Amino acid sequence: MIKKLTPIIAILAIGIAICGCTEQKNESQEQEKIVLTVFHAGSLSVPFEKYEEMFEKEHPNVDVEREPAGSVACVRKVIELGRKADVLALADYSLIPEMMMPKYADWYVMFARNEIVLAYTNNSKYSKEINSENWYKILEKPDVKIGFSNPNDDPCGYRTQMVLKLADLYYKDPTIYENLVLKYSNLKVKEENGKYIIIVPKDFNVDTNKLFVRSKETDLLAPLEAGAFDYLFIYKSVANQHHLNYIELPKEINLGYYNFESTYKKVAVDITSQNKTIVAKPIVYGITVPTNAPHKKEAIEFVKFILEHPEVLENCGQPAITPAIAKGNVPEELKNVVKIE
Repeated sequence: MIKKLTPIIAILAIGIAICGCTEQKNESQEQEKIVLTVFHAGSLSVPFEKYEEMFEKEHPNVDVEREPAGSVACVRKVIELGRKADVLALADYSLIPEMMMPKYADWYVMFARNEIVLAYTNNSKYSKEINSENWYKILEKPDVKIGFSNPNDDPCGYRTQMVLKLADLYYKDPTIYENLVLKYSNLKVKEENGKYIIIVPKDFNVDTNKLFVRSKETDLLAPLEAGAFDYLFIYKSVANQHHLNYIELPKEINLGYYNFESTYKKVAVDITSQNKTIVAKPIVYGITVPTNAPHKKEAIEFVKFILEHPEVLENCGQPAITPAIAKGNVPEELKNVVKIE
């Protein structure tokens, strides 16, 4: 009887061994999956979620892990905190040449643009009265609360300051910025040779009865919808993606148009914590692969994938720059999908 069972036991043993090998193989394959770390501006969250899904479908060996934050904060993670990222995509391309090159990056691509709008909900105070002509008068009302991101951390935050100071010049009313921000914060403005410089202290603080501030612009969406404040200065693409009502601001102040570059540059922001002055200019997004990226090959593939699919940005309400404009030591793999300047 025992002899008859021996072949059966042998077969079972072989089966168990095969299963064990298969499990080990699956575990090994799982362990070998490349984790591609992407630091990106909060305003890119919606299109980059779509890029992640599309890229992983075509590259099953890659797991894209996105980490949204204010663009300045993204850069600081790399240059100050020693964090390693495979891809950096920022809401202000100039942060790459000014803060990262040549030590942390040696090329970048300008791939999208945007503009600042004033977003609100149906529950915002005076939402039925506000329009493109009286918006700043509505914001000046004492019972209206305004939201924007921290200018120390986020380009949308310092761009909001630029827009509001440009409004002084456009409407020929020097009290607008004073009444909306300066009265309720420790920001200062100085004039030099006909240009206005907004000074942002390291310990930036505000009167929370009038101003609602968070680190990055996308952190302000839920509080706006919950009624914590009434009006939010944010990128047009983000307002579209989240189906918010918004007022389009004049082209002369919304930072969205190349032909008004000379007008925009009348205002600058001095970020004292970084000892750096940022001159207002049209909003252009930049992307790069840091020099110490752990997975450069896959990172460049991801950047190329983004540049080859500008329709994702367009469908998310964000204009793509096509062809994208590249500068620096551009990788060979990207040269056929960009215009090198």
